[in-house]
Amino acid sequence: MPIETEKKYRLTKNQRTEILQRLPEIGAQRTAGEFEENTIYMGRNLAAGTQVLRLRIVGDSATLAYKQRLPGPSPIKHQREEETRLDDPRAMRAILEALGFTPALVYEKRRETWLLGQTEIVIDELPFGLFMEIEGEEIEIETIESKLAIKGLSTENATYPQLTMEKGKRAGSVVEARFQSD
Repeated sequence: MPIETEKKYRLTKNQRTEILQRLPEIGAQRTAGEFEENTIYMGRNLAAGTQVLRLRIVGDSATLAYKQRLPGPSPIKHQREEETRLDDPRAMRAILEALGFTPALVYEKRRETWLLGQTEIVIDELPFGLFMEIEGEEIEIETIESKLAIKGLSTENATYPQLTMEKGKRAGSVVEARFQSD
């Protein structure tokens, strides 16, 4: 059972700028920049708050992920994560709905992905804020946090689905956090 280990931070605009300047200085390599649409499905035996079934669409491809949060008091979260890539997001939506799962949340995200060794650092912009996640071994998370040396970093324990529920807008039976169209 794969376990995801990560720590999330809420960022100010200045902290985001500083981190993006510091990442190449500490040896991190930018690997991707993308726009995502994430849909969280509910139904069947999924326990709200601890289990998530997520369809993430990036361009013409997608990933389907099942996540189950493992209990613990640490700001570094641990969760079971099963994930698979998909070639046809529309077909996957139809399959999920045919199996009785219904969309509950949709949130959009602009993501920059950086890699330092085996540790992934992502800088996320969502309609309700700026965030950084560091995913890797706990010791590596702490090492990168120290190397970045960003003052006043604030840990964010809520998941993006939880934040979407809190800050999103209801559109029928779905809560959405989408960027404003320009």
